[in-house]
Amino acid sequence: MKMHFLSGGRLRMRKSVYFPSAEKGETFELPVICTLLKHEQGNVLFDTGCSPDAAENGEERWGGMVKVMNPIFRPEDAVTGQLDKAGLTPDDIDVVICSHLHADHCGCNAHFRKATIIAHAAEVAAATAENGPAMGYLPVEWDQPQGFDAFEGQRDLFGDGRIILLPVPGHTPGMTSALVTLDEAGEFLIASDAIAVEANLTEGYAPKNSWDLEKANIAIEELRKIGERGAQIIFGHDDAQWNRLRKGADFYA
Repeated sequence: MKMHFLSGGRLRMRKSVYFPSAEKGETFELPVICTLLKHEQGNVLFDTGCSPDAAENGEERWGGMVKVMNPIFRPEDAVTGQLDKAGLTPDDIDVVICSHLHADHCGCNAHFRKATIIAHAAEVAAATAENGPAMGYLPVEWDQPQGFDAFEGQRDLFGDGRIILLPVPGHTPGMTSALVTLDEAGEFLIASDAIAVEANLTEGYAPKNSWDLEKANIAIEELRKIGERGAQIIFGHDDAQWNRLRKGADFYA
């Protein structure tokens, strides 16, 4: 199995959301990460990042959300413009895994019409609830014709231990991380927003934009233990780590 990290866009946000000591008006840039897994049973994309339409007109696509999460990328920097670096097109993707259904993580779902879309049942319930839009779930991004293959508990995607989905509620009700095992590079824990930046792990606190801070902190500790056993943790939006990772055509095996 090969693993490619691909750009899913880029955002500007208030730094204090992730770093409590930051000045009130301070902002910072953060990457959106998509993970492509070329498994012998199919091509899997963990998170689809931001829609290219958000790059062209963020306010039209996301409405008032751009005040707290401002897209600052080119359309070609969405994952739909990056897949060709790994030799694929959207129609080559067999499975899309949604870590959660916020707009910066499922924004390109509409481009993967041939894929099965997987998300935790609690996340689907949160997105489809009456107050879903107020909680950051935008139907234009998550509501796709093929619906969801919803799951509960842990899920071994192909039954071989290579891609195991781990429910870690806290950032959202159905937040999901993935434990990926490669032959040469070993284990990677794709944390997504369960651990958005390294400081959440090293300093032991959940970001302010968590649905449930207590559960989010429990999730961080659960994932910390997996990291302590040897898995390399890939944070959801850590720019310093993003700059160190192999990306695009370069891969881990």
